[in-house]
Amino acid sequence: MNAPAEVKLSPIKEGLPYPKGATWDGKGVNFALFSANATKVEVCLFDKAGDKETARIELPEYRDEIWHGYVPDIGPGTFYGFRVHGPYKPDEGHRFNPNKLLLDPYARATIGELKWDPAVFGYKLESQDDSSFDERDSAPFMPKSVVVDPDFDWKREKVWKPVPWDRTIVYETHVRGYTKLHPKVPEKERGSFAGLAHKEVIAYIKALGVTTVELLPVHTFVNDDFLLQKKLTNYWGYNSIGFFAPDPRYASNPAKCLQEFKEMVARFHDAGLEVVIDVVYNHTAEGNEKGPTLSFKGIDNCSYYRLLPDKKRYYINDTGTGNTLNLSHPRVIQLVADSLRYWVEEMHVDGFRFDLGTILAREPGGFDTHNGFMKAVMQDPELQSVKEWNDKFRDTVRDFWRAEATTKVLAPRLCASPDLFAHRGRQPWASVNFITAHDGFTLNDLVSYHDKHNEANGENNQDGTSNNRSWNHGAEGPTDDAGVKGLRKRQMKNLLATLLLSQGTPMMLAGDEFGRTQQGNNNAYCQDNEISWVDWNLDEPAERLIRFVKKLTGLRHKYPILRQKRFLSGVFNEDLGVKDVAWMSTSGAEMSAAEWDDPNTRCFGMLLDGRAQQSGIRQRGQEATLLIIFNSWQDVVKFKLPAASREEDAGCAWELVADTNMPDLPDGTRFDIGHVYEVTARSLLFFELT
Repeated sequence: MNAPAEVKLSPIKEGLPYPKGATWDGKGVNFALFSANATKVEVCLFDKAGDKETARIELPEYRDEIWHGYVPDIGPGTFYGFRVHGPYKPDEGHRFNPNKLLLDPYARATIGELKWDPAVFGYKLESQDDSSFDERDSAPFMPKSVVVDPDFDWKREKVWKPVPWDRTIVYETHVRGYTKLHPKVPEKERGSFAGLAHKEVIAYIKALGVTTVELLPVHTFVNDDFLLQKKLTNYWGYNSIGFFAPDPRYASNPAKCLQEFKEMVARFHDAGLEVVIDVVYNHTAEGNEKGPTLSFKGIDNCSYYRLLPDKKRYYINDTGTGNTLNLSHPRVIQLVADSLRYWVEEMHVDGFRFDLGTILAREPGGFDTHNGFMKAVMQDPELQSVKEWNDKFRDTVRDFWRAEATTKVLAPRLCASPDLFAHRGRQPWASVNFITAHDGFTLNDLVSYHDKHNEANGENNQDGTSNNRSWNHGAEGPTDDAGVKGLRKRQMKNLLATLLLSQGTPMMLAGDEFGRTQQGNNNAYCQDNEISWVDWNLDEPAERLIRFVKKLTGLRHKYPILRQKRFLSGVFNEDLGVKDVAWMSTSGAEMSAAEWDDPNTRCFGMLLDGRAQQSGIRQRGQEATLLIIFNSWQDVVKFKLPAASREEDAGCAWELVADTNMPDLPDGTRFDIGHVYEVTARSLLFFELT
């Protein structure tokens, strides 16, 4: 009788269904992947070049719809991907294809870029029939997920305290574009996390008086094929394919991308600056039914994406990008919440700006204020502070300074838009005010171009909005006309001053502080070149504008009344005998109803009384009293400086602190109450009662 054959024990262990992704414990790696509809999941390991598949291991366990297994004797630096088996039935919403290597949705690092080849599509691309099944291996053309060692010595970071929201001034920029041309950054580090962390760069940002740097997306993203064919690229990065890994293209050393990002955050924190990142959780780079199979589509298409209920072959396209993440599914909500928490707890970022945030609030029946995603975020102590970009502020302020919006329309925007944000106990900082952002004209171009000039994008100037609310002041683009140039400079200062002296949280676009131009391109999403990169070759007018911005941020920090924690109401407080804000006419009296309704009222004052109640405690404030005069009229306006309706006014005078028509002011420029001041055409003035 023959002895039984010796059974070889598999080195693979069951592992755990958590945490998801690839987790190294010092001896091996636990892999865990959610898929409710798969029949088998394999993890594929690759050589150090990421080219050759060296092992294909079936994950042995399935619990709570999580496939998992533990592979000993591998560790950080291991390249891997998944192959997921299951039905390929597009009409039922299933697009499993094990011939396609898939990125780990929870990968903490990736390496390599997607190479657009027919093999990265789950169907036979040549047929254009997405119900067909393609058997080509996509691995040679795919980026790979990377096992990481998360250890980082945060102890080197100095004691860090987040910036209070009422003190926040946001500065939006792009990791690559900000330092790509910076002369003081070593060439190898330009355009990278390391470049942004350079001491000269951080010192400049700190000196501007901003507190918080907001970065365009840093999550791993895909370059669109149609852009690459035009020798362009997805510069902005709003085409995510992974929500945990920083994109290696932004690392001076891609193999150490994770550490380089953390080092950047630590150095910003050392300088007392916050880091906020723009995140895209509304869609992915996989597009619609004709798009590639890169990750989620091949892992569990009908769980991760919203599909048409009666035609599951097709995707609901709320985003205009081809697909919409299914944030009604608890595992998808968990994915996003895990990602947010990871960036806060492990990467030490200080907050997020959600791209197309309203899409995240959609349920199958449409927009729902009680949606599952917001419930998950609001109950999480790390994630519950929510701010929103205020488009109405942008549009109204632009219109006012080109004499297209009235005083009555502007006033609420100067008060942090209480009509939009003063509910459910929110405070003024919930309104993120901005004039310009990455999407649209820069500040310089806003006052220099009437029309967009997007020819470089290769779409016959059809892309980008035509509703810019811009004004070229008499010449399209660059000009030698001294009058036009002078007016443009003053208008830039008017816009910046309105932004930084209004209630709410101001956000400034990087480069606006010295008049950066994109040559009229208002949709530079595909321009990874001098159109988008910040040009640090600054002339004297640019330096003067920087000094003015520093003055404005200094005023905001100096005067708490400019960043109040209570919404201004303009209602007379009988107990304290004061109004928090009064709107003054050129006569020095409060504006009448007729003046409010007069569309020709182009010059008015905003009087902020420092005696007004500053918090929930019913007592008089002890702040400075300020007067801000706005004049969008085309000529000089005589303005009688008002009294602040107080007995203490006797002997007081208004000290002129800032004037957009005067680059520098002599100290002690004081004017008596009742003085008739000649306000320059299209200018803004700032006074303190002393």
